[in-house]
Amino acid sequence: MSAGGAAVPPPPNPAVSFPAPRVTLPSGPGILRTSSGAFVCLEILFGGLVWILVASSNVPLPLLQGWVMFVSVTAFIFSLIFLGVFLSGMVTQIDANWNFLDFAYHFTVFVFYFGAFLLEAATTSLHDLHCNRTMDLQPLLSDNQYNINVAATIFAFVTTACYGCSLGLALRRWRP
Repeated sequence: MSAGGAAVPPPPNPAVSFPAPRVTLPSGPGILRTSSGAFVCLEILFGGLVWILVASSNVPLPLLQGWVMFVSVTAFIFSLIFLGVFLSGMVTQIDANWNFLDFAYHFTVFVFYFGAFLLEAATTSLHDLHCNRTMDLQPLLSDNQYNINVAATIFAFVTTACYGCSLGLALRRWRP
C-alpha cells in the first residue's frame, strides 16, 4: 500500500505486451516449397554468378564495377542470412513484423541491384571505346572481358527481375 492508501499496480510483463511475430511465410524447410522461397534461392544463385563474373573480368573499370561488386556481395550475404532465418525457424522466435521486413529488404535490394545492373550495362557498352595505352590505341575492354561483362549484365538483369518478383510477392503479403 502506498501512503495514500491505494495499491500500486504491478509493472506490466514485457513479454505479454509485445505482439506475436507477424509472418505469413512458413518457417523451416517449408519455405523452399513457396514461390518466395524459390525466388530467394534464385537470387542467391544468380547474384553469386554476377559476383563471380564481375570478379573474373579483373574489374577494368573500378569506379563503375566497384558498386556492382559491393551490391552483389552484400545482397548475396544478406539473402543467405534471410533464407537462414526462415530455414532455422527463428522467425517464430523473433517478435517482428516479418511481412514488412521482407518487403523493406526486397525493395532496398531491388533498387540497389537495378542501379548495379545499369552500371554493369554501361561498362559493357564501353567495349568499343579506345584509350591510349603506351602509344597505341587499344579497346578499353578486351574481347574476353567484354564477353564476361555481357554475361554479368544478363545475370544482373535476371537477378534484378528475381528481386522484383520477390518485392511484388512481399508487397502482396504485407498489404493484403
